Amino acid sequence: MLYAVLCYNDENAVSTWTKEEDDACMARLQVVTGAMQAKGKLGPVARLKNTTEARTLRKNGERPLVVDGPFAETKEQFLGFYVVDCETMEEVEDFVRQLAEANPGSGSYEIRPVGFFTPSALPAKVGDRSAA
Repeated sequence: MLYAVLCYNDENAVSTWTKEEDDACMARLQVVTGAMQAKGKLGPVARLKNTTEARTLRKNGERPLVVDGPFAETKEQFLGFYVVDCETMEEVEDFVRQLAEANPGSGSYEIRPVGFFTPSALPAKVGDRSAA
């Protein structure tokens, strides 16, 4: 079954990391994701840009309205996601525990079963790590 692992954290804290701190965290996470990739169980992984670059289309009213930022103000923001193919919830929970060990501190990971799948029709983009 496919699962989405949604990553939440305080983007203000994460965005203050130095390049070295960020690179070290990404390297630790790559160890965990590399193991899932070697098993053929890792799907798309995305790291979202800060919410200051986000736009939200609100449908409350006669005409949709596009506004700056995320839909809701919260202490933690949605920063990215992993898609994994796991046999059981226990297997995906183990993966998420490993992510948490590789990236200690605040934040959370939400596990959501994926009920609908459409393969990507988008071509690989320059800078896309999966195209490398």
